[in-house]
This record gives sequence, C-alpha cells and structure tokens, in this order.
Amino acid sequence: MRAVLQRVTSAQVVVNKKTVGQIDHGLLILLGIAEGDTRNEAEWLANKTSELRIFEDENAKMNLSLLDGNGSALVVSQFTLLADCQKGRRPAFTKAADPEIAKMLYEHFSEQLRSKGLRVEQGTFGADMKVSLTNDGPVTIVIDRGPS
Repeated sequence: MRAVLQRVTSAQVVVNKKTVGQIDHGLLILLGIAEGDTRNEAEWLANKTSELRIFEDENAKMNLSLLDGNGSALVVSQFTLLADCQKGRRPAFTKAADPEIAKMLYEHFSEQLRSKGLRVEQGTFGADMKVSLTNDGPVTIVIDRGPS
C-alpha cells in the first residue's frame, strides 16, 4: 500500500463536473493499493496517517497531527501510484491490486480514519477524477507499507 500525503489549505475532487469531495485545511491522501495488501496494511496506514506530526504548532514546528484538530482528510484512490517504470517507456500496473479488493481496502482505510473522529471525504473509486489542491508548505510525504 502506498500513500502520498499532501498537507493542504484546500482540496477537491470533481467527477463529471460535480464536486464529490472537498475539504479545507487538512490532508489530501492519494492511496494506491498493491496486490497482496490486506486490512492490516490499511489499518496501519490509517493510524500512521492520522498520527503523523506534519502540522505546525504555535512555534511553527511540525509537532501536530491530523488528530490534534488539524483539519479533514480527502482520500482519493490512485492505482497509478503502483506504476513500475523500470522497463520501457510505458508504465506497468501489474503490482496494483484487483479492483474489487482495492475498493474494499480503500473503503476500509477511509472508515478507519472516520473511526478516529476525523471528517473524511472521498473521491469516486475507479472514476476519471479531477483533483485540485492548494499545497500548504509545500509538505508532501510518501508512505509505503507492504503486506505483513
């Protein structure tokens, strides 16, 4: 499982010219589900994401997490995060999970964030989405978690 966390002042996802998810201050989370990933990886990643201290405190130090009241999460599925670009000029996506499994784990990840009391918006799994954001910092973190 791979997540790209972007600290944002705003982010939104549009599908077919309709906004399906939107947040102000918080994290835009691009989530790629790999073959072999399970609920364990989704739970570990939700814990790590919600507790990661990447928001500034009153002294402008990154000491606060999303759980410390630093906004909402917008979770967007993105299988292209699993692209293998080692050979040739066209990325291979063979490491991405089957869409049925990926959707279930994407939903489980989002529910794990919600269970911590966070406001969570989502994109539309499998849709052609237009994602816009205002990156804050910029702060962008990549987290990988393989099957345990």
